[in-house]
Amino acid sequence: MNRALRYAGVAVTTVALLAGGSAVAFAAQEVVHTPAPVVATAPATAALTAKASVTTVKAWQEFRITGTAKGIKAGTKVTVQQKQGKKWVSLPAQAPVNTSGSYAVRVKLGIKGVNELRIESGKTLSPVVKVTVR
Repeated sequence: MNRALRYAGVAVTTVALLAGGSAVAFAAQEVVHTPAPVVATAPATAALTAKASVTTVKAWQEFRITGTAKGIKAGTKVTVQQKQGKKWVSLPAQAPVNTSGSYAVRVKLGIKGVNELRIESGKTLSPVVKVTVR
């Protein structure tokens, strides 16, 4: 209950009791209904998916990584990251999220062997996708 209304109710009750009657005191007290508390809903959790168009490519052969972006505003750029040793390195391969929430990034890789890739947008990361370069 609002503090000001609570004090006003106590004041009315006190004055009524001093004036000479308990029935008058309770009749004078006003019933105040407070609205239900507003519960904020959490924003949709951002999520990215990723799928490579191929599993094996020749060095520097172009392929695509496509996926969906939920909870990420259209026009926001997604970036391809490659695991190099123990670090994730952002590659110069980006694409914007379109209005339907999907994206398609063109990628070329030169490091031979199994390459672990993921899509990044801010703090949101996709699952890892593996592409072998021969």
